[in-house]
Amino acid sequence: MCGVVAIFAYAADAPPVDPAELHRIREAMRHRGPDGAGSWIADDGCIGLAHRRLSIIDLTDQGAQPMALAEGDLRITYNGEVYNFKSLRAELEEQGHRFRGFSDTEVLLHLYRRYGAEMVHKLRGMYAFALWDGARRGLLLARDPFGIKPLYIADDGRTVRVASQVKALRAGGAAGVGADPAGHVGFYLFGYVPEPHTLYRDIRAVPAGATLWIDSAGPRTPLPFFDPSIELSNAEETPAPALAETLRDSVRHHLVSDVPVGVFLSAGLDSATVVALAAEAGSRPATLTLGFDEYAGTSRDEVPLAQSVANAYGTDHGVQRITAADFDAHRDALLAAMDQPTIDGVNTYFVARAAAGLNMKVALSGLGGDEIFAGYDTFRQIPALVRRVAALPGAARLGQAARFLSASWIAAVAPPKAAGVLELGGRYGDAYLLRRGLFMPWELHNVLEPDLVRAGMAALDPRGRLEATHRAIGEPVRKVAALEIGWYLRNQLLRDADWAGMAHSLEIRVPFVDIDLFRALFPVMGRPGAPTKRTMAACPAQPLPTAVLQRPKSGFFTPVESWAANANGRKERGLRGWARTVYAAATAPAPAEVSPTAQPAIARAAR
Repeated sequence: MCGVVAIFAYAADAPPVDPAELHRIREAMRHRGPDGAGSWIADDGCIGLAHRRLSIIDLTDQGAQPMALAEGDLRITYNGEVYNFKSLRAELEEQGHRFRGFSDTEVLLHLYRRYGAEMVHKLRGMYAFALWDGARRGLLLARDPFGIKPLYIADDGRTVRVASQVKALRAGGAAGVGADPAGHVGFYLFGYVPEPHTLYRDIRAVPAGATLWIDSAGPRTPLPFFDPSIELSNAEETPAPALAETLRDSVRHHLVSDVPVGVFLSAGLDSATVVALAAEAGSRPATLTLGFDEYAGTSRDEVPLAQSVANAYGTDHGVQRITAADFDAHRDALLAAMDQPTIDGVNTYFVARAAAGLNMKVALSGLGGDEIFAGYDTFRQIPALVRRVAALPGAARLGQAARFLSASWIAAVAPPKAAGVLELGGRYGDAYLLRRGLFMPWELHNVLEPDLVRAGMAALDPRGRLEATHRAIGEPVRKVAALEIGWYLRNQLLRDADWAGMAHSLEIRVPFVDIDLFRALFPVMGRPGAPTKRTMAACPAQPLPTAVLQRPKSGFFTPVESWAANANGRKERGLRGWARTVYAAATAPAPAEVSPTAQPAIARAAR
């Protein structure tokens, strides 16, 4: 896990790459890579690459970046891990390629030499990279299928700037111009900023599962090579896979490392299964559980059951308990570490901090299990709601009229979302917004200026985009899966794991968010006999503790809602109050800034 930077002055009249800017962007990501740093600028000044390194594979200087092949025409700065790099290296060696070191980075360069941009079809892992092709005088950007690793781009019409973080691009001093209304509106709708938007007009996310070529003509149209929605819509019925071996294979690949690999362990089935399968693979990993004093002795306390899993598999287990005082002490640092505003990630921040305190550099997480095994209650609630509401003639028009006429008294006696049940309950995308949304569209004027809301809703088109996510899919469970993977998993869970882990120089790996595992399971998803969370939990050769297997399904709870409400003193408690705090921190001017770019969005939200 690392931080990558690329600056490409592609236009004939563009000024050459500024070494100081390249350095500022790179050093803004020191936390992503404390083990080393490197920079390279071409002799003609048109291209510069930089890198901050967290050493995980090939700890020697042979793994340092930016890395070049011996001929010097191909150079790369890369963030992530390619888990099948050893088999790819063997294949390339059979084809005549010669290697100097033992890193997956060098494998990427040779793969590009052999296959060009089509190399991405051979990769299994999480990655984001910028690769300079000197012979073609172009820059190739690529991002992994699920968007586990972030990559952002700013184009001013003459120069492209690329980095692993939005805040790093802004630190360079030439990007982060103007507010993007869609990003600001998106945050209050969902509790995260939906891709490709950021809070800034000129900074965009490189699409997940896509490559992007840039040459003297500027950035081309991104070329997608993987889209979960398309995969789910094209799936043909096949026999269920041998799930146990498929899961073992994913966990084995995610254990590839030249440093020890730990596991985040809760009382849930996902992380417990990862621990069990890692132990089967001979890893016997160190495990770590996060507990909260507020939940001690209650059903929400993860610690006792997690300890039983650790005991069953003989792990070196640690427990970190977090209090309201810890949250208060670290609140400012936590908010500063967020690359983009989010209402989630607090638990990951603290467990990553504890892991770093135990000298962990890599940890596996059970994140993604609910998406691939349909574990969320959304997989049942949303289809049921749509069936009922869609059966009512004119429900959407009736619901909209009723909400408008009764808005004042409904708000006083019912939860804010209640007014939208008929209006939004009849379509999958709308029902998903109703279920996962933070604020409803008609509430946005309470937190943002009306002009910003109008511009943001028009640019984001949340209802249209949500419908497009699942429209080509017929099966209800797959529809919800496409929504959960394409929105919640990509924009919040994976992004939060990245910034919260990297804040403590910790690489978080996610064995359930694996391209091979997904392709094995999506043909049977939603069909009779499809694997469930219980099927998954039955896979380890040594069964999980009975108390864990019999525990009712529950979410992972943190007391952040009460902590945040107590901390900011607002009348609006819970996640909505925390969202205002997060947003105010994200849009506040830096000490040296004058006329901050996001200022137009702040006026109402900060009141």
